[in-house]
Amino acid sequence: MLQANGLVEYAREVKFTGLLQSDIVWAIVPIMVVIMIGGSFIKAVITATVAKSTTAETRAKGFSIFYMMVNIGAFSGKTIVKPLRESMGDLGLINLNYFAASMTAIAFIAIYLFFTQAKSDEQGKSISEILQALKKVLSNGRLVSLTLIISGFWMVQQQLYATMPKYVLRMAGESSSPSWYANVNPFVVALTVGMVTVMMHKKSALFSMTVGMFIMPFSALLMAGGNLLEGNVDLGFMQMHPIAFMMILGIVFQGLAESFISPRFLEFFSHQAPKGEEGLYLGFSHLHSFVSSIIGFGISGYLLSAYCPDPRLFDTHEAWQAASSHAHYIWYVFAGIATVSAISLVIYGYVINKIDNYSASIQKTP
Repeated sequence: MLQANGLVEYAREVKFTGLLQSDIVWAIVPIMVVIMIGGSFIKAVITATVAKSTTAETRAKGFSIFYMMVNIGAFSGKTIVKPLRESMGDLGLINLNYFAASMTAIAFIAIYLFFTQAKSDEQGKSISEILQALKKVLSNGRLVSLTLIISGFWMVQQQLYATMPKYVLRMAGESSSPSWYANVNPFVVALTVGMVTVMMHKKSALFSMTVGMFIMPFSALLMAGGNLLEGNVDLGFMQMHPIAFMMILGIVFQGLAESFISPRFLEFFSHQAPKGEEGLYLGFSHLHSFVSSIIGFGISGYLLSAYCPDPRLFDTHEAWQAASSHAHYIWYVFAGIATVSAISLVIYGYVINKIDNYSASIQKTP
């Protein structure tokens, strides 16, 4: 449609011939809204289904299986992007949408034909009941505090998409492959989340989350460490730019931290729900995505402009080098955010433990 109206020319390199100046460019807004609403349904419903289909004892394992499947999908999807881009150029990114639509259609058919809902006495909720439940969640200081703390983790994790691609391409060169680097995260999570959950099954959800939270600052510092190495890193089978090498190393630890945190966060959140409303409450467990995206992407834009600006804005390469000489400071900021979040979780655990012990002592008092 756009090409037929002379607004764009699709080829290996897409050329805009009026699209950016046309009002039709805003058509992307309702499309993005549909995608956001669809994603909100999927994640909320699946986590709620896991909560309703497991017991208190098996819930952590159930969420780890769910999380492993999510990251297998994330790894598979990202694996296709670069070959498409290299073989078809910008046109590959357009055709990628057809692939995504096909996979979604296949998933829908598979669910329709094979999925059987676990038996439950819980009745469906009206819109007013859902809004009332949201009000309860937002008035629950324990859940709101934990959501804000965990948002610190996701704020750093989302820099895989907000900061890392531009940082790597600008600092390590256009030949870098940030899509492959980002794929290290779901690969590590898919490999380790089951093992980590089993290893930590005798520990509380808060303990497991705290371990992961303290891995995150170390991960961010590794990402900042590329400037400490001189020359390419020899891996034996290939040479790698030090910025890219340290970025991948940091992403490995970030994926490991995610394995400690995410399934146990969902487990903990579900245990805070009133009996019979675990599924409904789990739908609100993803509020951290909203908080971390709004703040994290905003911080990313500011830090990239301040410490790792676009080279095209400078007259000479030397001028850009001077402006980006402290680009690694970006990751110090995120290491600080991760550290504050980790310490906050320790304080959170201490406070709620005191509150629970006090409540238990009151109940025992005749």
